Amino acid sequence: MMGLGLGDPPADYGSIMAVGLFVALMCICIIVGHLLEENRWMNESTTALLLGLGAGTVILFASSGKNSRLMVFSEDLFFIYLLPPIIFNAGFQVKKKQFFRNFMTITLFAVVGTLISFSIISLGAMGLISRLNIGSLELGDYLALGAIFSATDSVCTLQNFDLGNFSSLKFLQFIGNFLYLFGASTFLGVASGLLSAYVIKKLYFGRHSTDREVAIMMLMAYLSYMLAELLDLSGILTVFFCGIVMSHYTWHNVTESSRVTTKHAFATLSFISETFLFLYVGMDALDIEKWKIVSETYSPMKSIALSSIILALVLVARAAFVFPLSYLSNLTKETPGEKISIRQQVIIWWAGLMRGAVSIALAYNKFAKSGHTQLPSNAIMITSTIIIVLFSTIVFGLLTKPLIRLLIPARHLTREVSALSEPSSPKSFLEQLPGNGPETDLENAVSIRRPTSLRMLLASPTRSVHHYWRKFDNAFMRPVFGGRGFVPFVPGSPTESSVPLLAHGSEN
Repeated sequence: MMGLGLGDPPADYGSIMAVGLFVALMCICIIVGHLLEENRWMNESTTALLLGLGAGTVILFASSGKNSRLMVFSEDLFFIYLLPPIIFNAGFQVKKKQFFRNFMTITLFAVVGTLISFSIISLGAMGLISRLNIGSLELGDYLALGAIFSATDSVCTLQNFDLGNFSSLKFLQFIGNFLYLFGASTFLGVASGLLSAYVIKKLYFGRHSTDREVAIMMLMAYLSYMLAELLDLSGILTVFFCGIVMSHYTWHNVTESSRVTTKHAFATLSFISETFLFLYVGMDALDIEKWKIVSETYSPMKSIALSSIILALVLVARAAFVFPLSYLSNLTKETPGEKISIRQQVIIWWAGLMRGAVSIALAYNKFAKSGHTQLPSNAIMITSTIIIVLFSTIVFGLLTKPLIRLLIPARHLTREVSALSEPSSPKSFLEQLPGNGPETDLENAVSIRRPTSLRMLLASPTRSVHHYWRKFDNAFMRPVFGGRGFVPFVPGSPTESSVPLLAHGSEN
């Protein structure tokens, strides 16, 4: 038996102990988050971050100031294993009715808003950070800062872009590359989602095994992200839109038991990954290597000044596109209830100020190698990113709930949530169908004032896009790719009992 290795101690006891401690910390974080569920200040992200800071402090003292982490940062661990479940679930759980109804506004914020934020942060960094004399930073470093703090992974565009002899023509080329990245990544995500819907609709795995259809949904969702990475596209955009399409079509093509399973499985994987990331960020914030390099090279005031400048640029950049683009979006709305009020604009601006693990991962991607760096200028960029993530998550995160309660009273918030919420099952959705038809829109349109010519110019295309998309979706997309009302029927299958309800709903 000893020759076979049975009973031998584990080869890497330290790794097993580190993983075990991390799992124990995650359990503690979940319990604490549950106990603080009704707290008006705390949220689970802040709880995990503070717990990570506490654990990092204990480890730092236990190791006599040599280390504060249980494991070294790995870009592969973050980008390949932890990030995809979080982004996919964000798309999978999105409120589709509101998403498609406000698609033009969302696209305006996502594309134009990101470009505005990226430009302001990059140009502001070139003009202000360069005066701090923190070292030889190149143009690519300033552009990387704009990408990192614009909440986008477009830093991958910078890796293959020639920044030598930068000119206005190359700037336009850069903008074109960004738009190509956005469009191609979105297309790949939509195509992957439609492919999964078509395969599951035609083969209908559920008549033999619900495990297979759950597995194929998960694997095809993950495959979309990996394809985007292989093609040098944005995996974040791809898997996000794949999640939206799969929830719109694929989810309705599986058995009811698989719908419950996938919905909770995706949410659970996302929750675990997010908790893991915030715990790690809290520990990594106390990594002695980076702080030692920075403290030996720069004064504390210079580090504070750098972090303050970047944070101020983030505040200004987000305000520079949230409020003007909200004004343009409101020109396309006909009723006051559809417009983005000034209070809602403040909440949108505030909620987007928090930076998390994505910013830290992108900072490591640009300014470090395998989680380590020896250059002082790169080290201070990473530490400044960590400071901003900690400050924005803790301070802005703690103030988010009180701000929402202040700007939107509880009675209005409850009414808005109930109006915007979507049912979790096709049955509850069909019960609400009569009130969501085009007749309701016609009744509401009677008392609308005649819009201005500018508003008509902007509103007509938006209304037409949504209207014609619904007609196209019902006439062509759903019969081919499935979806609500077009679930395949197999006698004796788990969905047999729901078919009469679906058929009745489709008649309405």
